[in-house]
Amino acid sequence: MARTKEFDPDAALQSALELFWRCGYEATSMAGLVEHLGIGRASIYATFGNKHELYLKALDRYGEARDPALLAELSRPGPALPGVRAVVRQFAAEATGGDTRSYGCFVTNTAAELAPHDGAAARRVELSWAYLETLLHSALVRAAGSGELAADRDPRALARTLLVLMQGMRVVGKASDDPARVRDAAELALTLLA
Repeated sequence: MARTKEFDPDAALQSALELFWRCGYEATSMAGLVEHLGIGRASIYATFGNKHELYLKALDRYGEARDPALLAELSRPGPALPGVRAVVRQFAAEATGGDTRSYGCFVTNTAAELAPHDGAAARRVELSWAYLETLLHSALVRAAGSGELAADRDPRALARTLLVLMQGMRVVGKASDDPARVRDAAELALTLLA
């Protein structure tokens, strides 16, 4: 007869996400995961696989938690540009304040730490960025169609510009003590939508 799990796998995955997000992949050891999650190494392996598999599951969880809010903001009925502006400003605010500011963005951290040499991590980063770019592009196409966005503005190029800026804001916000750097860059980028 199979033994019943003596821990909540969902809570353990969330706890692993927080540890990986705060410390990064390389700096998080299996011993650290065992201690942080409060479950045995064998239970971690049996439930999640090895450290790399657990990391990828945590990265997936991070996206699942963030994506619905972005979709809701960028697909609201009515004018589209207010949603685009709100998302850019939200990224700037998250990059410069809050409890997790020093952690940066889990996706951006993965891009810097693992994506250059880890195909599975690189694919997840690319999927995350492609998703955000698609949401921005769709909103900007709607804005162009309704006359909110000037006819000479390319929605795809604008979406890509905002994506790159937003990821950069996460890096600068993580390392800088000057929030004006990020806020000023975000506001200047938003002038591209005028």
